[in-house]
Amino acid sequence: MRICVIGAGYVGLVSAVCFAEMGNRVVCVERDPFRVARLSRGEVPIYEPGLDVSLKAQIANDQLSFSSDLAVGINQAQIIFIAVGTPSGEDGSADLSHVLAVADELGERLDHDCLVVNKSTVPVGTGEQVARRINTALARRQQRARVVLASNPEFLKEGSAVEDFMRPDRVIVGCDEEYGQQLLKRLYAPFLRNHDRLLCMGLRAAEFSKYAANAFLATKISFINEMAGICARLGVDIEDVRRGIGSDKRIGTHFIYAGCGYGGSCFPKDVRALIRTAEHEGIEPGILRAVEARNALQKTLLFQAIREHFNGHLQGRVVALWGLAFKPGTDDLREAPSLVLLDALLNAGARVQACDPAAIDGVAKRYARAVEAGQLSLSDSPYTACQGADAVVLVTEWKQYRQPDFARIRGAMRMPVLFDGRNIYDASQLAEQGFLYRGIGRPVVGSCKASAA
Repeated sequence: MRICVIGAGYVGLVSAVCFAEMGNRVVCVERDPFRVARLSRGEVPIYEPGLDVSLKAQIANDQLSFSSDLAVGINQAQIIFIAVGTPSGEDGSADLSHVLAVADELGERLDHDCLVVNKSTVPVGTGEQVARRINTALARRQQRARVVLASNPEFLKEGSAVEDFMRPDRVIVGCDEEYGQQLLKRLYAPFLRNHDRLLCMGLRAAEFSKYAANAFLATKISFINEMAGICARLGVDIEDVRRGIGSDKRIGTHFIYAGCGYGGSCFPKDVRALIRTAEHEGIEPGILRAVEARNALQKTLLFQAIREHFNGHLQGRVVALWGLAFKPGTDDLREAPSLVLLDALLNAGARVQACDPAAIDGVAKRYARAVEAGQLSLSDSPYTACQGADAVVLVTEWKQYRQPDFARIRGAMRMPVLFDGRNIYDASQLAEQGFLYRGIGRPVVGSCKASAA
C-alpha cells in the first residue's frame, strides 16, 4: 500500500518504519527540515532500541522516505496517518491545534479518495471534528474526493516500541464505515498472522479506549504506591504484598510495582485530559484526581527520605543519582520522577553526580547552569557517579544497574547508603555488604549512620 504518515515524532516515526518493513511504500512528512535531513540520512533523533537499524534498511530498500512537503506525502496515498503531538494545554486538556491544522491542510490539498486515520491520542469526538474540517474544505473547493475517517490508537511502550508494533497484543480500529475497517484490516494483516487480535469498533469508542487504557494502568501504579505508603508505616514489605496480590489472576502482576512515580509522554497528560473531559460532561472524576495526586506525591518521597536520613542537612552532601529517563530503554525525560528529585536536591544545596545510558544530553541542556557551576556532574557510568558519594539513589531501573559490583561501589562512597526507588535490590544482601538500604514501602535494613553535617 501507499501510506503517508504525518509527524516524525515518537509514534509517527515508529509507525512509518514498521509499515515500511512490511513492504508498504511510506512517506513520512515532518515540518522541521533539519529533522527531515537527519532522518533521510538514516539518523534517528530519539533513543529507541532497534529503530535505527530498521530505519536505515527501509531507506536503502526505497520503502521509506521523508519530506517536509505535505503534497509529496499525500500524493496517491491510500491511507494517511495523523501522528502529531497532542500536548497538555494550560488547563490540562489535550491541545488539538496540531491535529486540526493538519486537517485544514488536508482539506486544502486532497484530490483523491483515501482513508485518514488519527493515530494521535485525541479526546472523543476529535475524529468527527477532523472529518468536518476536511470535508468542508473539499466542498469549498468543489472537490469530490471521498475521505473516510478512522481512529487507530497506538499502544507502544517506549523501550520496546518496535517489538510492540511488529507483534501487537491488539490493534484497535475505530471506523463507522466498512470501507475503512476493511482497508486497515488489510494493512495490519501481516502483523497479526499468529493471532488475530484486531478489534473493530466505532470511531468514538476507539478514541476513548486509548484514554481508558492509560488511565487504568496509571491507576494500578498509584494504587500500589499508596499501599506501599501504608506498608511503610506498618512495618510490612510491599514486595511481599505485591507477590501476594499479583498471584490473583483478576489482578495480575503487571503495573503493581511500587516505585517513585510514573512519568513519560502518555500517562500524565492522558490522565489530565480525561479529567478535563469528565468535567466538561459534568462528571466528577474522583478516582482520576486521586491517581494524579498520588503520583505527584510519589515523586517527592525519595527526596523526603534522603532529607530525613541526613536530618535535613543536605548542603554539601554528594548524592549519586542512577537513572534520569522516565523509564529504561528511552531517553525521554518528559514528566520523569528524576527531575523532581534533581530539582529538590539542587535547591537544598546538595551536589549531584548523575548517570544514565541515554538521557545525559537532555539533562545537560535542562540543567546547564548547575553543570557549569559544578553542582551537577553527568556521566554514563554508575561507578563514576558513586565516587565520594554520601548516598546513591536508584531512580530508573536500567539493566546495567541491576547487578553492579556493590563491593566496588561501597569502597568508592563516603557513606554506603542506598535509596532504591524501584525496589529492585535484595535488602538483606545489601545490608550484609555494609549498606543501609531504604526502598519504597519496605522496612529500612542495615545500620549505617550518616555523619554529622
